[in-house]
Amino acid sequence: MKSENIERTVQQGSLAAPKQALRKVLAETIKTGIIKSNLIVMFAGIALALYIHNIAFSDKIGAIVLATLGSGLVIGAAGTFNNLYDRDIDKIMDRTKNRPTATGRMQLKNALILGIVMTVAGLGFLYAASPLAALFGFTGLFFYVVPYTMWSKRRTIYNTEIGSISGAVPPLIGWAAISNDFFHPAALGLFVIMVLWQMPHFYAIAIRRHDEYKAANIPMLPVVKGNRRTYIQTNVYLVLLTLSSFLFLPVSSFIVGVSFVLSAAWLAASLICYRRMDSKKWATTMFIFSLNHMTILFTVVIGFSLISLFFN
Repeated sequence: MKSENIERTVQQGSLAAPKQALRKVLAETIKTGIIKSNLIVMFAGIALALYIHNIAFSDKIGAIVLATLGSGLVIGAAGTFNNLYDRDIDKIMDRTKNRPTATGRMQLKNALILGIVMTVAGLGFLYAASPLAALFGFTGLFFYVVPYTMWSKRRTIYNTEIGSISGAVPPLIGWAAISNDFFHPAALGLFVIMVLWQMPHFYAIAIRRHDEYKAANIPMLPVVKGNRRTYIQTNVYLVLLTLSSFLFLPVSSFIVGVSFVLSAAWLAASLICYRRMDSKKWATTMFIFSLNHMTILFTVVIGFSLISLFFN
């Protein structure tokens, strides 16, 4: 009896393992971590638009659900196409060498089909939420796949700036699901801050992974121009990020204050830590600060908007 139970357990385990492996392969292919972080930013756009236009959350629940599903699918599609195109250089870098498209766990044909299906479904959901949301979703996907992944990433040190356009689209998608007034200072503020935030964030990654990017022949700023130039350029963007806090003045002085303090503290940390640390430790500090900056700022935006709307 014991041997039969053991055999049955082994058989059940052998069936469960492939299912777990498939979920892991799909998650790594569509980059679920990136999807989650971008959905937070997208929801900030939703919350701020609800607050600005004094619209009850319940009145737009359908559009919010559609925008969330659509954004997740479109972002996942972008990650899939990126993995598909970059599979040759992904094999060289330690950070990416285990991606399913690099190891062969995800067949190229299946990845292409997955990306196409997610694109069509995602844009469909976004269009149902708002045609403008679908337009922003397509724009973000296009910029990430074509100008960034297929062209600039392997050709120019300005690949980060070009890629930042797509990375700043999620809050516009959220905003567009609620309102067509995308020239409102609040919407522009979210977009500009996301564009500027990405440069120090990805410069930090590039310094930490300098040797890997160099081996893969990717012209990241520290690889081509060195760490000193990257440090200076990081500080320029941090100054601009700090000043961009005032874009929220028509919305809330509280949000302005939080954004200003977070960005100014990040700039101060950069200036102080650079003198006391080697480049990689400084870059690690900048990377950690960037994650905290985004998480705190957009949590505050979401919380302030929904709480203010509730008590309005």
